[in-house]
Amino acid sequence: MKVDFIYFDAGGGHRAAADALRQVMEQQGRPLEIRMVNLQEVLDAMDVFRKVTGLRLQDIYNLMLKKGWTLGSPQLMVGMHWVIRLFHSKTVGLLEAFWREHRPDMVVSLVPNLDRALGESLARALPGVPFVTILTDIADYPPHFWIERQVQHFICGSAKAVEQARGMGHAEDKVHRVSGMILNPRFYEIAPLAAEERAAARAKLGFDPAKPVGLVLFGGEGSAVMREIARLLPDRQLLPICGKNAKLRAKLQALPHGAPMFVEGFTKEVPRYMQLADYFIGKPGPGSISEAVAMRLPVIVERNAWTLPQERYNAAWVREMGVGIVLPNFRGIARAVEELLAPAAYQRFRDATERLENRAVFEIPGILERIAKPGG
Repeated sequence: MKVDFIYFDAGGGHRAAADALRQVMEQQGRPLEIRMVNLQEVLDAMDVFRKVTGLRLQDIYNLMLKKGWTLGSPQLMVGMHWVIRLFHSKTVGLLEAFWREHRPDMVVSLVPNLDRALGESLARALPGVPFVTILTDIADYPPHFWIERQVQHFICGSAKAVEQARGMGHAEDKVHRVSGMILNPRFYEIAPLAAEERAAARAKLGFDPAKPVGLVLFGGEGSAVMREIARLLPDRQLLPICGKNAKLRAKLQALPHGAPMFVEGFTKEVPRYMQLADYFIGKPGPGSISEAVAMRLPVIVERNAWTLPQERYNAAWVREMGVGIVLPNFRGIARAVEELLAPAAYQRFRDATERLENRAVFEIPGILERIAKPGG
């Protein structure tokens, strides 16, 4: 059976989740032929944002993240949803033509905001073909972000998301609970390190193996706030990962720092670096928080007016699960690190991470296969 995975490159997490799920399904030998579909490319012909600014919508989003231009993002989202509604009929028409040409047996969306158009166009073009949305956020940010009022399936990684879907009137057999966010299989495949191996690997990066190391990560585009965090923690060993932001990496490497600091750029070795760290500092993104928790790292995140609206519940989740500290802003990072590393507190946070067992990437293939079967 032919299955379309719908993603885009706004933020990178949607493509990463789709890629991870595809890898696992291929490794498991599922009888499903997966095609990766970049929704931005399908809709490029009508990208109004590109016509006005010269940039694709996903590129505008990534630039906002890179520059930290996220203040007022809830209002920006309202404006974006207005534009989406304005061009809804044209979007549905483009997608209908796409489905009729490619004729998938099931469509799986890993993107927000456009699921109404995806579901409506699929129902018109190929009636009866299942439509599934996998939330790659811990919870929805209503209205019209992830969960729409239409006949479809939802795969949810938290009790909150399940509650939201059922509250919208979706039947229990259409709402599927899994144990967390989709993580790359590398986070499960990485071999554990003996204490002496870990100490040697930390020393190789220039760290004192006996002192804690904080991993600093703000997604694939990095963030200017990472420089401020480094300045505020001059006596803490840090491992910032800057992603594709080469300018940020160069600035961090040139920054005077009292304690050892190893600065990395784009890498596929995030699981290994997390294995060598003791705690995580970053934005409350669903992927990075889930990766840190999977690697048993207590987290420190920020929640304020600059936090993307769809990520604000994630900070509440951190508190609810007891896996870290949520700050109103990173100006208090020095005190937060001191609080987190106090032996009793650190053990409490670490124990909380160990109580969470996220196997979503291995649970979802079976759910999709059941949905794909006639009458599923």
